Amino acid sequence: MTGTLEVRHLTKDFKVRSGWRSSTLRAVDDVSFTLEPGKTIALVGESGSGKSTVARMLSKLETPTSGEILLDGTPSARRGIGLARYRNDVQMVFQDPFASLNPFHTIDHHLERPIKIHGTAKGRDAIEAEIDRLLERVNLNPPRQMAARRPHELSGGQRQRVASARALAPGARFLIADEPVSMLDVSIRLGLLNMFARLQREENLGVLYITHDLATARHFSDEILVMFRGKVVERGPSDQVILDPQHDYTKLLLSAAPQPENHGRLREEVRAELAAAAAGDGGATRDRFGTAGLDKG
Repeated sequence: MTGTLEVRHLTKDFKVRSGWRSSTLRAVDDVSFTLEPGKTIALVGESGSGKSTVARMLSKLETPTSGEILLDGTPSARRGIGLARYRNDVQMVFQDPFASLNPFHTIDHHLERPIKIHGTAKGRDAIEAEIDRLLERVNLNPPRQMAARRPHELSGGQRQRVASARALAPGARFLIADEPVSMLDVSIRLGLLNMFARLQREENLGVLYITHDLATARHFSDEILVMFRGKVVERGPSDQVILDPQHDYTKLLLSAAPQPENHGRLREEVRAELAAAAAGDGGATRDRFGTAGLDKG
């Protein structure tokens, strides 16, 4: 389909060694979805559910075991010019704003490199103007002063804004945002999410938002996909998934959110079902999510 980033039956296996023995851990199991310009899909699940592995495959940091990633209806390349073109269109904002920027280089350098590599501007004056434009787009003003700074001179929220500007520098049409606010203070998370929403609206971006937080997923996304043990167990419009969850795991995630009026009742209702599901999964090599012991707590 033209103008889309499409995932078809994506699967990823990892080899796990324990002493002399080895086994296969299926981190992602038959995941499919289509991301369109101007839309946000939230991929939700707890740590170990496989959501960040999906993000790494989409950003070409991991190779799928099977399945396809299609950009504009064409299978994405794994090397050469085709891979470079894919990266023009698909960029990632990483979770850790403190590790994703080189502390030895200025913000100017961090933005200049992708501009030069992808050829979005040429000549020092044009490149400088593009850097200023990108910094203004992410509300880092005045841009010339910000460009002269190094990462250690910025707050965590400012660093994540720089990382977002860097992702936009090649002219990306799709952003993969891997828990972009999880390491930031609660007081500045909403500002970052509102910035992503504004950029998506004004630039007509397609955004895959990876998170464990159903509240921000509802606030920020059009559609929610819930992952459990590497599989998508529930999907639908954001309000529908939050207000009328169908899968027991989705109900458990919702019960874990701060809701004083519930006093944990929903969690108790789904404990037995999840424990039974974990115990009955013959393909699981280990209980990655701690659900097998929920009925003992």
